[in-house]
Amino acid sequence: MKKHNNLLSGIFIFLVLLFVYAPIFSLVLFSFNANRSLTTWGGFSFEWYGELFRSREIMNAVVWTFIIAILATIISVIVGTFAAIGLSKNKKLFRNVVINLNNIPIVNPEIVTAIGLLLLFQSLKLQGGYGTMLLAHIAFCTPYVIITVYPKVKSLDPSLIEAAQDLGATPMRAIYYAVFPQIKVAIFAAAAIAFTMSFDDFVISYFTAGSTGTNISIYLYTLKRGIPPTINALSTIMILVVTIVVTLNFILTRKQYKEV
Repeated sequence: MKKHNNLLSGIFIFLVLLFVYAPIFSLVLFSFNANRSLTTWGGFSFEWYGELFRSREIMNAVVWTFIIAILATIISVIVGTFAAIGLSKNKKLFRNVVINLNNIPIVNPEIVTAIGLLLLFQSLKLQGGYGTMLLAHIAFCTPYVIITVYPKVKSLDPSLIEAAQDLGATPMRAIYYAVFPQIKVAIFAAAAIAFTMSFDDFVISYFTAGSTGTNISIYLYTLKRGIPPTINALSTIMILVVTIVVTLNFILTRKQYKEV
């Protein structure tokens, strides 16, 4: 009976994974299709990858997507990590209020956040472009960093920084040498989440980029002639980038847990 249940559960899990990943495998496969068709196989070819890298418009969108994602990740991780450390030193009531406020942008519909940021930038007379897109990405990535790093910081000995300062360290050196090594796992995880969120965001980017800012998501949305085969190649590269980020995060966090 137990073997029968295990077999059924295994089949169910396989079908779920097949349902989730079949479209992705299909997309990757047809990125190497020699035909322009997105459904009929015509032989193996790297033609669409070559055409992808020859397209100045696509490559401009790709470059700016990476720039925005990397900058948003770095800044949001720094801001979010220090915010999490600061929260851990405050009173419980204040911490709970701030954490609940921090959760609002996470559960809030993206369209509401996007419109709110758009109105904010317009009220501040900020012209839409890559600058406002970067600010928007930092704004929606930071709450994810805080909610990822804070539980790890909260689990540390509250007297850790005080002990380091008693030994002669400045507050910043105490955080760098006593706290950061203990929360590296959470920081790596937060960075992976922030990068992935920024890299594939569309709704907030579209509302805050104005008429000059373009990332991959906006470029795909504004295509007017249907989906060319180069988009399969572009999507495959995006999948590869996200897979690498997730894999690196898994390896680093696993290594850190083994060291603990």
